[in-house]
Amino acid sequence: MSAGTRPTDPKLAVGPVPVGSVPVGAVPVGSVPAVGPSFLVRSVLRPMTKVFNPLVLSRAGRRDFRMAAQLRHVGRRSGREYLTPVTARRTGDLALIALTFGSKSDWCQNVLAAGGCSIRLAGVDYQATHPELLTRQDVKSLVAKAFSPRERAGFAVLGIRQILRLKLTPAAEAASPRA
Repeated sequence: MSAGTRPTDPKLAVGPVPVGSVPVGAVPVGSVPAVGPSFLVRSVLRPMTKVFNPLVLSRAGRRDFRMAAQLRHVGRRSGREYLTPVTARRTGDLALIALTFGSKSDWCQNVLAAGGCSIRLAGVDYQATHPELLTRQDVKSLVAKAFSPRERAGFAVLGIRQILRLKLTPAAEAASPRA
């Protein structure tokens, strides 16, 4: 289990990813190599996640808590559901998630393997599909729209080199049958 991930708590449920809604293997990862966290993140942030993530997760995804979103994913080996706080922003019908702990983190690998997840962002639940692992440079203009200059400066300090881009559909719309 990656730092900051814990099994889901029913009180914090954002809704499961419907079985069969995402084709397995439909993950366009491209030629972006998987990376781990920077030295600063490994040595300073990772040890603090055991203390701070439960606090952050209790507020993550709320409209009044922009710092983090709640990402619900299924373990690719265990099959268990997990909730993970992530730094995510919405721009149009896309979610951009800054990969603080790198693309080698368990939650990121789970989302890529499943072809999606669900996410609560600014008080709204979404189904997130078509994950794409990209460098910050690949999506520079989208990152500039979605994240503030201070947040982007933090990416450089923390050594965040990759972004996970997901296609968003409001959960209510995704759950309703199409006529």
